[in-house]
Amino acid sequence: MPADQHRIPLEALRQRLRCTGDGLSSADAAQRLLEFGSNELRVRKETPEIVKFLRQFANFFALLLFVGSALAFFADYLKPGEGSFYIGVALLAVVLLNALFTYLQEQQSERIMESFRNMLPPMITVQRDGQISRIEARLVVPGDVILLEEGDRVPADGRLLEVNQLKVDHASLTGESEPQLRKVACTHERLMESRNMVFSGTLVQSGNGRALVYGTGMNTQIGQIVQLTKEAGTVETPIRKELRHFIRVISAIAIGLGVLFFALSMVLGNPLIGSLIFAIGIIVANVPEGLLPTVTLALTMASKRMAKKNALIKNLEAVETLGSTTVICTDKTGTITQNQMQVATLVLGEREWSADRSGLQQAEGFADAWAVMVLCNNARLTEQHYLGDPTEGALLVLAQGLQPIGDLAARFPRLHESPFDSASKRMITTHKAGSGQPNLACMKGAPEVVFTKCTHRLHHGERVEFDESARRTALELYEVLAARGERVLALACKTTDADTASEEDFVYLGLVGMLDPPRPEIAEAINRCRSAGIRVFMITGDYHTTAESLSRQVGLFTGDGQVVVGERVLEMSEQELSVLLDSRELVFARSTPLQKLQIVKGLQKKGEIVTVTGDGVNDAPALKNANMGVAMGLSGTEVAKEAADMVLLDDNFATIVQAIEEGRTIFSNIKKFIAYVLTSNVPEILPFIAFVAIDAPLALTVVLILTIDL
Repeated sequence: MPADQHRIPLEALRQRLRCTGDGLSSADAAQRLLEFGSNELRVRKETPEIVKFLRQFANFFALLLFVGSALAFFADYLKPGEGSFYIGVALLAVVLLNALFTYLQEQQSERIMESFRNMLPPMITVQRDGQISRIEARLVVPGDVILLEEGDRVPADGRLLEVNQLKVDHASLTGESEPQLRKVACTHERLMESRNMVFSGTLVQSGNGRALVYGTGMNTQIGQIVQLTKEAGTVETPIRKELRHFIRVISAIAIGLGVLFFALSMVLGNPLIGSLIFAIGIIVANVPEGLLPTVTLALTMASKRMAKKNALIKNLEAVETLGSTTVICTDKTGTITQNQMQVATLVLGEREWSADRSGLQQAEGFADAWAVMVLCNNARLTEQHYLGDPTEGALLVLAQGLQPIGDLAARFPRLHESPFDSASKRMITTHKAGSGQPNLACMKGAPEVVFTKCTHRLHHGERVEFDESARRTALELYEVLAARGERVLALACKTTDADTASEEDFVYLGLVGMLDPPRPEIAEAINRCRSAGIRVFMITGDYHTTAESLSRQVGLFTGDGQVVVGERVLEMSEQELSVLLDSRELVFARSTPLQKLQIVKGLQKKGEIVTVTGDGVNDAPALKNANMGVAMGLSGTEVAKEAADMVLLDDNFATIVQAIEEGRTIFSNIKKFIAYVLTSNVPEILPFIAFVAIDAPLALTVVLILTIDL
């Protein structure tokens, strides 16, 4: 289907979908469900359980033990009763038990993931047979008319038919943190940018609307990203590379010794069969049979310890990959920060106040600013927190904390609203103030916009002119807050006789600065990374100033850190990007998923082991291509969790650092075991040398060596 659903007339789209404006009939919907399939994402490649089990035998070590077992059986065939048969059985048992153990461990992780998926089957309201009904989201088909309410997750791609202050959060799809106001008219040439569209997997923050579904399941924007993720190749883990190299070395030594002893035995006049069996015994004795179960047990124990620390490992080898990490590419929102917008600063008059400072209620203009925060607001307080836009929710939480809101909204009922959007950058509401009194108009928005609509300000309780000097002072205060990384809104109000307030002659009240505060343990975690020789790069969709301020706050920047805007990355040549990625302290702002993937691949080309964090659908390709993908368990989408090797059940960056320390312990333990294996092989070989060279009695049989090794 061509990507013009946002541009063509609605009637043409209905004809294409063979439907009417009133939705489908039940019979039509059932027929289309058979035609298009259920509205579900096929997130993972379906692999039969037997194939998953057989994959456990595909590693080099298992193959080496298989060869050793085959040689032992061959030796027993040549000369039965010498114990070679038991060696063959023991080696096979080691491989089988190890495969079973690894398979069961990974199955357990899959079951935990499955339980996340099946917690609640999502439901949606649709219009069918001229009636409004609730159905499971997986039953939605192209041509359905869906009704969207606050809190709904959009189940499919659709074009809007009606909207009422509808705001949709696209963070999971595009990484854009600010909820977007939707419209019925086409606003952009590009489908994804047009305000008259809604997309599967996005969240309705506030308002309501009706949409005509045109794409379901894998035929959605989110489905295309899933397909891209499924097609991405898997990255070989460092432990697999190292073990493969080790096996080549140990195999060469074993075969070399076997051939040498066979030749030596023949020179000394021993019979051919005896010499061959002897050589096979030497080869088998040199195979470090205990390494495979040791590695598996060490990784399993580490993954269980990590699970207790809220890190769910989906692939055992990923434990050691974490320990090898040299660069972490992390998200900002929810990973470095708490993902809870809070008011940090209030500027009332010309004085700056901390939001938690006592005496704020006595500040000049407080009562008017407090009323604007409550009335010019579409969020709602709940027992737990709030419902609605995070910015508006933060204003309500602060207002309630300063003094109870009570029935303020009921005493000043809203007559009209001019909503905030990216073009106007302000919100104006008009309220009935009571009998005989003029109406009250409230405004909040971007300071540079609000300042132009204000002609007066409050000074000692009186309205005075908002002249050039006062405007300059307000602008300077705004710049101070913005430099700290705060998201700043200006507040204003006025009285009016009209039910719909005009946009001029407002009274400027002050500024509100908001922050998504960093997690308290982040600074220490970043410091531990630095001490361990790991560089931490932050890749965010947020603005340059916010990213830089937060980086200095949490210790990502200790010196001359560099903030690079995403667009610059796309313009760079491979050589320029390579030079940039040598920097010790880097933050990427206004970055897209494509740029994130480009950064990850650039680091890997330089030989870095890269761990990437992500939560949105848009992060999935980077998670899949990274050496170690880490998804967020609380805020993460299903697609991100499937693409990742590890899921953080608490969305906390500090948990990654703990997991890296666990991975390094594993690497150290495996290294010690390999050192033991190699040194223990020398005394095991010496009795054989004596047996061949000087005809001394054989002190250690092959069976005894196997017993020692296992």
